[in-house]
Amino acid sequence: MNKTIKLLRDSKSARWIVLACLVVPMFASYFFDDMFSTLSHIFKTPELLALGWNAQDYGFYAGGYSFLCVWGGLIICGMLLDKWGVRFTGSLFVGMMVGGAALVAYAISGSFADSALCSWMGGFMGKPSLILAYIGCMLFGLGSEIAGVAVTRSIAKWFKGKEMALAMGLQLSIARLGTATAFVVSPMLVAAQEPDLQGIIYPFIQTNKPALVGVGLLLIGVIVWSVFITMDARFDKQVGETDKKEVGEEDKFKFSDIFKVLTNKHYLLISLLCVFFYCCIISFKKFATSILIPRFDIDVEVAKWMVAMIPFFTVIFTPLFGSLVDKIGKATTWMITGSCLVLAAHLIIAFAPEGVTFFGYLGISLLGIGYSLVPAAMWPSVPKIVPEKNLGTAYSLIYWIQNMGMLLVPIFVGGIFKKYVLEAGNHTQEINAAVSAEYIFIGLGIVAIVVSILLARSSKRNPQLGIDLPNKKK
Repeated sequence: MNKTIKLLRDSKSARWIVLACLVVPMFASYFFDDMFSTLSHIFKTPELLALGWNAQDYGFYAGGYSFLCVWGGLIICGMLLDKWGVRFTGSLFVGMMVGGAALVAYAISGSFADSALCSWMGGFMGKPSLILAYIGCMLFGLGSEIAGVAVTRSIAKWFKGKEMALAMGLQLSIARLGTATAFVVSPMLVAAQEPDLQGIIYPFIQTNKPALVGVGLLLIGVIVWSVFITMDARFDKQVGETDKKEVGEEDKFKFSDIFKVLTNKHYLLISLLCVFFYCCIISFKKFATSILIPRFDIDVEVAKWMVAMIPFFTVIFTPLFGSLVDKIGKATTWMITGSCLVLAAHLIIAFAPEGVTFFGYLGISLLGIGYSLVPAAMWPSVPKIVPEKNLGTAYSLIYWIQNMGMLLVPIFVGGIFKKYVLEAGNHTQEINAAVSAEYIFIGLGIVAIVVSILLARSSKRNPQLGIDLPNKKK
């Protein structure tokens, strides 16, 4: 008599333990990526920082996250993820993420500023700390994005036919809690000091604190990632598979698969929605305090809590919306609704009466809800239109397209703020800079709505894909 072996994936407790192990590295990644977001205003007065970065330097640094991703890194590494498997490739890039973060922390420290390496680089580079931090941010960004692909693919594997949208929603919400933590904690860590003889009130020891905390969190993420590796290997042993998806000649990954993915019109629409939608929020967060403080006449303390509402809202609403997508479907409807909310949020932030704090809270609330709706519906839709053996490549290509926007938008926005500060630096000019920056986000929001509508129409014409059907099988 044959005995039925209960698979590890069929255990609800095992699935949620796996999810818990996957979200910690992403929490740490989001914290590190956003550690300066609620401090962006300090770069408008670089003469007060020992670091010496101005707003455009900060925008340049922030864009470094996407540099390697855009220039082929995500595509190549996504292919490696499909070919070598999640455990090996994911571990490699989790390590890269930590190494890049450590390099950033060193680059913005007093130790580097006093080093021979800094003096040598200073001989032919204007700001050695910026260049070294940019390199570190490039490595961190590529590692973080591929680690994120590995996490998303692993959730798709462990929650297939289960609570996939809920699991992905929880992963996103907890990861964004890392962003919320950075928004709130970073201003507490970076406190202005009494001016020294050069008038510096933000010494290296202050501006470096968020980076050190971020590196510590990433090291914790490495530990729990190893727990996931152990459980995933055990599951594959149960089902007689390997981490690599090359089970037969017809299932082997081929370079031509990348073209098959890119010629899938539904996939392309999801990818375009991703880049325009995420740039409306992720790039906005990088400069949120520089926009909100002058627009609504608030101080840094109020601004940081206002911006922190974005990830806090996602912690609440992303799992809720993910559960709804699992049960009732209608994914494209959620995507259209979320895109409309984000556009409405930026219109309010740009054109609401100046100095009325209520409108700031209203705009950020709508941004947070929209930020919950679209990803909760978008990410679980990808496995419905792409074969499982190509999921690593598919998710990597989405991140690649998304990072094109994330590379360029911060540079443009940083340039806007530098321009206005150089011209005058008064309150009126700060408001003008904030509104000018919002024009970029409004334009991106309009395009996101158009793309989501096109996706909905395409889904109706192709019901066999099941994009708008519930994820959870009865």
